[in-house]
Amino acid sequence: MIRPELLQWKEATDRLLALPVTNDETQREAMIASVESILDEREQLQPRIQPPFSADEEAYGKELVAREPKVAAKLENYLTAIRKDLSASQTKKDSVRSYVNPYSKVARDGTFYDTKQ
Repeated sequence: MIRPELLQWKEATDRLLALPVTNDETQREAMIASVESILDEREQLQPRIQPPFSADEEAYGKELVAREPKVAAKLENYLTAIRKDLSASQTKKDSVRSYVNPYSKVARDGTFYDTKQ
């Protein structure tokens, strides 16, 4: 007999692994909310999974532990996608700013530039 907490943990892990990594900005907020809700659910289940475990639960737990590197890799993919979008957004802001004011980054070292040529 396997405890319901372990079954719920496996279900939450499966849902987390099934979520797609989207590059679409309109779906990103929904993706982040889904990931956060699943991680919160797993966090609430974790304290309720306490020893002693039966032999069936031990085998089931080893299967769940084997899935955790996949979960970590998936979360790293989410983080990488979000960081890439933040970097692209910052680059876009910088290029717009330099287009609006092209002389903002010119070093003003006190030299005189003759503008009457």
